Amino acid sequence: MINLKNKRILVTGGHGFLGSFVVKKLRERGCKNIFVPRSKEYDLVDMDAVKRLYADAKPDIVIHLAAKVGGIGANRENPGKFFYDNLMMGVQMMEIGRQAGIEKFVALGTICAYPKFTPVPFKEENLWNGYPEETNAPYGLAKKMLLVQSQAYRQQYGFNSIFLLPVNLYGPEDNFDPNSSHVIPALIKKCIDAQNVSLRGAKRRSNPIPAITVWGTGKPTREFLYVEDATEAIILATEKYNKSDPVNIGAGFEISIKDLVRLIAKLTDFKGKIIWDKTKPDGQPRRCLDTARAEKEFGFRARTKFEAGLKKTIECYRKNG
Repeated sequence: MINLKNKRILVTGGHGFLGSFVVKKLRERGCKNIFVPRSKEYDLVDMDAVKRLYADAKPDIVIHLAAKVGGIGANRENPGKFFYDNLMMGVQMMEIGRQAGIEKFVALGTICAYPKFTPVPFKEENLWNGYPEETNAPYGLAKKMLLVQSQAYRQQYGFNSIFLLPVNLYGPEDNFDPNSSHVIPALIKKCIDAQNVSLRGAKRRSNPIPAITVWGTGKPTREFLYVEDATEAIILATEKYNKSDPVNIGAGFEISIKDLVRLIAKLTDFKGKIIWDKTKPDGQPRRCLDTARAEKEFGFRARTKFEAGLKKTIECYRKNG
């Protein structure tokens, strides 16, 4: 087990949604030497910037969370950018880390790396049994290359790197930008914003609640992990896990998009009409992870009940949205 308190830790993406929680949790555990780069100062797509980052941070451990991410719409509009940027950031960060002789590299993959038709629950050994779902394949494959690199570097150089596969995350401080957000923050924003329009209309004695439009048929299933649970998993793996075999990070349940919409509507008290735009893609048919390896290898099990996590996320948007 690695005692992180006395290590110099570099957290890329440390100002982002997940990264900010990871940095906060590391500090709560007594870590004082944490380097969190800004993208405007260190463009990780650029090799010279990556080299400069390592020279400035002098890390013992790297937790690589930086990524270009988004929902189905963002992936469809930016397949080339999502592929190139994520590939180059990851590959260069790990290569320069190897050259620098760091103690450990923690790489974050994505559930999008799994084949489109994977038996449920997804087991790590199924990762290579087919091509990913088309709308997010470039992103998923770019992140998947970090697993190939991790295993190759351990084999040839004895480089200690690990590869974690989280499901879709959600929680307070999530990205609510409709151009790039994932399904939970997008739905929360739509429901609450529609209500706010209705409340403004009430002052003019006209308060119909606007309808909200949701992509697809509602039939696909998804699994969601509360951001603080994901944070705990990453830190436990950093402390205790030292193999290149991929590890699923999830909550071990699935919910249909239709049921998710109904639940968020209930929790936000949205009573307007829901329109399903079936001209838009559903994405992967089902998503649900087998999380046994994470529990066995480093004792991780998700603790946050889904409805409780949603309530905290909704409260955050109501307060700050």
